[in-house]
Amino acid sequence: MTETLIWTVVALIFIGVYLSWTAGRLDRLHTRIDAARAALDAQLLRRASVTQELATSGVLDPAASIVLYEAAHAARQAEEDHREVAESELSQALRAVFGEPEQVELVREAPGGEEAAGELAAAVRRVPMARRFHNDAVRAARALRRHRKVRWFRLAGHAPFPMAFEMDDEPPVALADRPS
Repeated sequence: MTETLIWTVVALIFIGVYLSWTAGRLDRLHTRIDAARAALDAQLLRRASVTQELATSGVLDPAASIVLYEAAHAARQAEEDHREVAESELSQALRAVFGEPEQVELVREAPGGEEAAGELAAAVRRVPMARRFHNDAVRAARALRRHRKVRWFRLAGHAPFPMAFEMDDEPPVALADRPS
């Protein structure tokens, strides 16, 4: 009887430690998601800000300036529910304006244009990386949250189910090939 009780207590302690470790792992994944989302938000904001600066610099023709400014402004002001669409529209506007290398060359030839083109190219390249890091963290947390033990013992607590950030983040070819 005593031996059975001891083995039962040992098994319960082992299960408790395992569940605690799993809950800690899930918490670390949620923390990683928060950090990756903050980094993604920073990169998206940087891309929109650099785009707005370029649009108001007078380097581009008026039509391109208006298209870029409005898309960047919409991306910066978008509600969370519409953010993915607004950011995708900014990507499309950037591809429309900088689809040809000649447009990038015109920007680089203007005073201060070399620096502006470099900043925009760097910002455009960093967005897909930041989005990939965020979505990888979301994927890992979702995989762990699907396990029965996590659901049965409610190890996720009241944390919202992580959502990936899906957007069109393909950079314009003329900017993507440009070294920073």
